[in-house]
Amino acid sequence: MSQPLPNYEETRNQVLETETAFAKTMADRDQLAFSTFIADDAIFYAGDEALRGRQEIVASWSRYFADPDAPFSWEPKTVEILDSGRLAHSVGPVRDPSGNVVGEFASLWRYENGAWKIIFDRGSAICDCSAP
Repeated sequence: MSQPLPNYEETRNQVLETETAFAKTMADRDQLAFSTFIADDAIFYAGDEALRGRQEIVASWSRYFADPDAPFSWEPKTVEILDSGRLAHSVGPVRDPSGNVVGEFASLWRYENGAWKIIFDRGSAICDCSAP
């Protein structure tokens, strides 16, 4: 059995702050800053397709930075840390420009070289299951 993380709240807050700063890059329209949060070997899902590596992810996401206004925003709702303190999972809502929740994201973060880097990301749309 692994030892519990000695500073769970501190580490959790680091990931919350990192996820929040990552989301702020979209609001600030700063694609260069966005790219600095992504691990070299990261995988982001675009529907069922896996975007592999920082370069492919940043190229694909460039469309979200093309317009002066952000097409969506997100913020962490929950964060959990492995007892090792090396991996973290964050989940939260995705909002449209009007602030309506339109989906949810789930991200996996890895602590490397003194910083948290995102290694997996997947969003999902919230469906209106009452629609015919």
